[in-house]
Amino acid sequence: MSVKEQTYIMVKPDGVMRSIVGEIIKRFETKGYKLVALKMAVPSREHLEKHYEDLNGRPFFAGLINYMASGPVVCMVWEGRNVVLEGRKMLGATKPSESALGTIRGDFCIDVGRNVCHGSDAVESAQKEIALWFPEGLCEYEKPTVSWVYEN
Repeated sequence: MSVKEQTYIMVKPDGVMRSIVGEIIKRFETKGYKLVALKMAVPSREHLEKHYEDLNGRPFFAGLINYMASGPVVCMVWEGRNVVLEGRKMLGATKPSESALGTIRGDFCIDVGRNVCHGSDAVESAQKEIALWFPEGLCEYEKPTVSWVYEN
């Protein structure tokens, strides 16, 4: 797996309002992933409908859009080897009751409708989500700690 793999992680309105953004960032940084984009946004309904277009038609879609439009979100792109899969593991199962303790959702969530984070589920969806949320592009830089995180 490439060290340059990227994933999109979004702290949802409940995570922002509960002041756990820093804890979520800390977990990704401590793991060794590189933050290449970060911003806070209050997305429009249209933007959210595009982001969640694969869920359109599901019974919970309208409620999801209403909830996601209810407050600010924190948008991030993380880079590193196998970051999509590992990021999903760090978040935990979508349903917090199925998330292991030690995961973000296992530690901070009770209800699925308030599961504090979104994480890309595949490299392809990550690329699409990154393009949607960061049309201005990402920050490219080299971290001097890379040799302390990766063997090669």
